[in-house]
Amino acid sequence: MEKEELQNKEDQNLTDENSELSTDKQASVETGKKEEEEQLSPEDEIENLKDKVARTFAEMENQRRRFEKEKDEAFEYGGFSFARETLNLLDNLERSKQTLESDETIKDKDTLKKLIGHIDIINKDMISIFKKNNIEPIKAINEKLDPNLHQAMMEVEDDTKDQGTIVQEIQKGFMMKDRLLRPSLVAVSKKKVVDKPNNQKNQENEGKEAKN
Repeated sequence: MEKEELQNKEDQNLTDENSELSTDKQASVETGKKEEEEQLSPEDEIENLKDKVARTFAEMENQRRRFEKEKDEAFEYGGFSFARETLNLLDNLERSKQTLESDETIKDKDTLKKLIGHIDIINKDMISIFKKNNIEPIKAINEKLDPNLHQAMMEVEDDTKDQGTIVQEIQKGFMMKDRLLRPSLVAVSKKKVVDKPNNQKNQENEGKEAKN
């Protein structure tokens, strides 16, 4: 009996092992079939390669264009910061001129006229150099206020001008090609406020009270 039981157990184990091997083999065959189905045809592989190459060339072209744009901007506006700092020289010349003109000790003297003449020459030379480098002053006086170019610092009552017209330039502004170096600091006109006579005010108030 014991021998028969041992024999039966061995037969059962062999049957289980064969069943497992058969299952693994079947799974392996099915996996192989799926891989074969997923494999692309030569034509599809060629199309995929063409698509990848086209994408790579497109990325390279975009990078080249960005580099060209950055290079052009660096060439055209490389001196932007230097030009903006140089404007301080013009401001200092203008301040020096105003200081000399307000100095009572040399007022109406030939010395003052000569100094002012030299300052004007230097100022004109600097403006000329700026223009050669595409740096132009912004038009201001009698122009309409443009927030993109002008910065209003104060209002001046003036009935002879349309409201918002620039009547005074406090600090000159400049453009470098199509870029703003600095805005013009200006004063703009506004209409005078006319106070109504007391009699007219009283009549208007009485009219309002009568309506109420």
